[in-house]
Amino acid sequence: MTSKQIDRIATAVLWLAGILIIALLGWFLIRILGDGLPQLSWKFITSKPQEISAGGGVGPQLFNSFYILFLSLLLSLPIGMGAGIYLAVYAKKNGFTDLIRISVEALSSVPSIVFGLFGYLLFANLFGWKFSILGGACTLALLNLPVLVRVTEEGIRAVPASYWEASLALGSTKWQAIRKVLVPAALPTIITGITLTSGRALGESAILIYTAGLSVSRMFPDFNPMKIGETLSVHLWYVQSEALVPDAKQIAQGSAALLLIVVLVFNLLIGIPSRILQKRLTGGK
Repeated sequence: MTSKQIDRIATAVLWLAGILIIALLGWFLIRILGDGLPQLSWKFITSKPQEISAGGGVGPQLFNSFYILFLSLLLSLPIGMGAGIYLAVYAKKNGFTDLIRISVEALSSVPSIVFGLFGYLLFANLFGWKFSILGGACTLALLNLPVLVRVTEEGIRAVPASYWEASLALGSTKWQAIRKVLVPAALPTIITGITLTSGRALGESAILIYTAGLSVSRMFPDFNPMKIGETLSVHLWYVQSEALVPDAKQIAQGSAALLLIVVLVFNLLIGIPSRILQKRLTGGK
């Protein structure tokens, strides 16, 4: 078999894999949105849920999803990016930095339900927060940290060394070179990592069942981080498995469609500006 034949076979296999992925995504979208879109309405999206009677909405759950996401990113971004910058710029190759990298890799492979149990033991029991939005956000931040650390480190390492050398040659300090050269150049990669962690956090349920709870505050919207805070993904699990409302199936279908739309829109809102920024930084290439 000649090299051209091998190349054609490899190209065909890669095209087939790409088409298969697109087909699976299309089937997934058609199935979820086809069942859920008829259930969506302004009342459903903004009203409070019902425990027994039909006609409840998911307004508080949708608000809690974004509130917990915002708090988790507020906690994890400074630590994750700081650790990534340290590993990429300041850390020397020794046993300590190897231990940090091994720990990050180990944390990234831990199942989310283990994080949930850890958050329940630490924040709900030891700290006495019980089921709370803050406890869920802190646990989600722990889940986000490994990805943010690795993405930041790899993004900064991918910046050409000439950028760093030229900045230092012009008299800038290390911190000035990091803040004004390395981080802006690596920003598209970092934004991609933030998008991935945000999408995962919006769809996370195992962690929040143990830390944020299965109910919502009587006030809506409630910005108190110590209040119980069921999210949309947790509500989807709850109504599908334990809810007493007669329209539980319709609520589950609508919640699934709404969650999918929220994740897609959120990714587009972050991903499109990231692509534009990347093109500007690379001169339109």
